[in-house]
Amino acid sequence: MVSRSYSNLLDLTSCGSPTFGRERKRLPRVATVAGVLSELDDEASNSVGSDTPSSVSQERMIIVGNQLPLRAHRKDNGTWEFTWDEDSLLLQLKDGLGDDVETIYIGCLKEEIEPNKQDDVAQYLLDTFKCVPTFLPPELFSKFYHGFCKQHLWPLFHYMLPLSPDLGGRFDRSLWQAYLSVNKIFADKVMEVISPDDDFVWVHDYHLMVLPTILRKRFNRVRLGFFLHSPFPSSEIYRTLPVRDELLRALLNSDLIGFHTFDYARHFLSCCSRMLGISYQSKRGYIGLEYYGRTVSIKILPVGIHIGQLQSVMSLPETESKVAELKNQFGDQTVLLGVDDMDIFKGISLKLLAMEQLLLQHTDKRGKVVLVQIANPARGRGKDVQEVQSETYATVKRINDKFGESGYTPVVLIDTPLQSYERIAYYVIAECCLVTAVRDGMNLIPYEYIICRQGNKRIDEILGTDPLTQKKSMLVVSEFIGCSPSLSGAIRVNPWNIDAVAEAMDSALMIPEGEKQMRHEKHYRYVSTHDVAYWARSFLQDLERACRDHLRRRCWGIGFGLGFRVIALDPNFRKLSVEHIVSVYKRTKHRAILLDYDGTMVQPGSMSTTPNAEAVSILNSLCRDTKNCVFIVSGRERKTLTEWFSSCERMGIAAEHGYFVRTNQNAEWEACVPVPDFEWKQIAEPVMQLYTETTDGSNIEAKESALVWNYGFADRDFGSCQAKELFDHLESVLANEPVSVKSSPNIVEVKPQGVSKGIVAERLLLTMQQQGVIPDFVLCIGDDRSDEDMFGVIMSARASLSPVAEVFPCTVGQKPSKAKYYLEDTSEILRMLHGLANASGQSIRSFSQPSH
Repeated sequence: MVSRSYSNLLDLTSCGSPTFGRERKRLPRVATVAGVLSELDDEASNSVGSDTPSSVSQERMIIVGNQLPLRAHRKDNGTWEFTWDEDSLLLQLKDGLGDDVETIYIGCLKEEIEPNKQDDVAQYLLDTFKCVPTFLPPELFSKFYHGFCKQHLWPLFHYMLPLSPDLGGRFDRSLWQAYLSVNKIFADKVMEVISPDDDFVWVHDYHLMVLPTILRKRFNRVRLGFFLHSPFPSSEIYRTLPVRDELLRALLNSDLIGFHTFDYARHFLSCCSRMLGISYQSKRGYIGLEYYGRTVSIKILPVGIHIGQLQSVMSLPETESKVAELKNQFGDQTVLLGVDDMDIFKGISLKLLAMEQLLLQHTDKRGKVVLVQIANPARGRGKDVQEVQSETYATVKRINDKFGESGYTPVVLIDTPLQSYERIAYYVIAECCLVTAVRDGMNLIPYEYIICRQGNKRIDEILGTDPLTQKKSMLVVSEFIGCSPSLSGAIRVNPWNIDAVAEAMDSALMIPEGEKQMRHEKHYRYVSTHDVAYWARSFLQDLERACRDHLRRRCWGIGFGLGFRVIALDPNFRKLSVEHIVSVYKRTKHRAILLDYDGTMVQPGSMSTTPNAEAVSILNSLCRDTKNCVFIVSGRERKTLTEWFSSCERMGIAAEHGYFVRTNQNAEWEACVPVPDFEWKQIAEPVMQLYTETTDGSNIEAKESALVWNYGFADRDFGSCQAKELFDHLESVLANEPVSVKSSPNIVEVKPQGVSKGIVAERLLLTMQQQGVIPDFVLCIGDDRSDEDMFGVIMSARASLSPVAEVFPCTVGQKPSKAKYYLEDTSEILRMLHGLANASGQSIRSFSQPSH
């Protein structure tokens, strides 16, 4: 179904792509040619929402990956034949989505289709397979895939820095532009088929990391999940990427981001914290990042395998014949098996060196133990692949020359493509499977090996094993691969430690049969219950949960290019209209005005924090109006506030978040909360001092009523860790003291119990009521968490207000808040207050003029 909200794909490309001359049956437009896009911004990419009712009768999942789950074959007559690729993860995950979920695939074909046949192929694939192909010009594809993906992202995500041109190469801006261009073409294809209010979109892997931003820009409420199938590097590695912030912000435009392991998720969260200043929270087992009012959920779950497919191939006659052939070939020799792609991260050479070490140190293994290494063709290309091949061939030759003899070849290297049944036959006869990758996102080889070792009745007969006997298997796996944490019975190794790997190989062979059976049973139970269907089903459930508030929230987009993000706020939250508040102000008689200072009256981060002449003039104008009761409510000390506002004689001031209050310049300072003594400071300050000495960039701010430990200039991760420790430490030592310990961004504060800005609001309203003045206008403005207490009080204080009172709780900036209104920044606040001051001036002049 083509989205009715989608207007013109071709406006989205920077160079005109030709439209097709004939009418399409289901795809009105297919962009088959695209140039390199320099920017993401264009007029056609404005946010779009589907205003018409959806005609979708069932849930629909649009699955977007670099490659479609299809195999293409050109017939002798020049026509193309397409079949499902049963080995594709994107196809296998469909089993977990349920029969009631329709799936549409978007991606590239593995084969290049002639331009004059692309239209017909696109239509055929959509009608027959529900697949939407993205046809990329060869030059653009090369820059995108072999360039940016394989030269920049792939090495970096596997911890290889471009320290020289040979190691991934320097950052190339043209390759980045190609990456953006391809991601935008993929977005165009999504727009051809999406019904934005009904469909889910699931984007896969690092090839399409900016796609969430492009889709979110066009559909603010799109229900979008992303799963990264590669490792995510530590922040020290990732921060070297020139476009690091752009990719992080792009991923944060997803609703759900999935990772295979906690390590990968932890590194991503650390990058968000260190580079974007965004912290995560864990609630009831779910991890989430608050990003402009939206909660971006984090999913940690390793992918599984399609067990049914493996078992069906295992039952083929070809598999049974191959198993019998291999059993006869190796006879009584023990087979160790490695199955890896021929690339630099799979550690094939390390495995071979460990085999050489095993044969050197354990002479009894010579003639008895064989390593079969299946080397699949590399997915990338370049000098590094050639070096791996050369090293592999040389090492295999050396080992075979040194230890080989008649009837015994220590290492059997298979570097030609194998059929699935052939690979499975090797799994079946192998006593141990070895994975020594130095870095790998997941690696499903151990899972496949475990299922194949479980066998079936016919395989048992061929191998001559008792079907009633428990099966056995052994695994030696690198601790740097994604599946390692889930395989608790495997022997985990550091692949760089050749001696340790050799000893692990020996241990795997020498472990008693009963223990091999126990380890196999444990692994089989996990792999069989956590298959690819379980993974897909779990991801969809979490995506539905992450998106359930979409329609309840008001959303709008801000920012340009890859800095685009969506603000999601309560539907009642809106911008404060200056005209409206001035109109209400003019017709009211008893007004309460509460104003925060830092971040409200003065721009946050300003070098000078003293109030300027304009702000003081506005405050004085408001205070001269006898209908007004004006208060500045600040966290600063009373001495500082007294000096700054010495000219505002009639203005009330609340210092240190409401602990000290003064109604005007002639009044005495009062404490809102009675505190008998501050002896607790003698306990808290030494503890804070201890953490200050061990945390560079932190300091203690000693106020009259409070102690504040500030770590704003410390390392973000270490400071946050120290803050949590300090918070627990202070709560422990101050448990019997009349104080509260509060944690806010960059600070840990200890202050008397009950002190908050909300007390000031309560006290002001109560005092006015006691004086016989019932407020009919309340304005409260603040910018941070401490001001939320004031908002809460005035929103729930209807009993203290006039029945027709107008209440204006207003925060600074568009963000989640108890306030009903917002103004963008300090300049808008001063402009609004200036409007109120002018209204007061007009009222005063009108009142002072004699009537005629």
